[in-house]
Amino acid sequence: QVQLVESGGGLVQPGGSLRLSCAASGSIFSFNAMGWYRQAPGKERELVAIITSGGSTNYADSMKGRFTISRDNAKNTVYLQMNSLKPEDTAVYYCNLHQKTWPPYDYWGQGTQVTVSS
Repeated sequence: QVQLVESGGGLVQPGGSLRLSCAASGSIFSFNAMGWYRQAPGKERELVAIITSGGSTNYADSMKGRFTISRDNAKNTVYLQMNSLKPEDTAVYYCNLHQKTWPPYDYWGQGTQVTVSS
């Protein structure tokens, strides 16, 4: 079992910055990817960014150039640095650990609210 705990959400003005953190604990397999997803009211959950244990990253097109994902393997923690925030970034942000088994398995955090408003 794996537990994921997010932190760092809150209220920020348009154009501002915020950093989210997610700490993982439990039985973590070596072959995995961690990432961030978000869900706005009335919308489906969507990918924000992912990063493998080897450091390879992938971003949704709308987040490229504004968001940066990173991880600290020693601390089992993934981060999301969000810059130039827009009102449309308002959502609940969820941490994800994708276990690369067959079939694959996903663990999810409880979510942290990000609100971008003036």
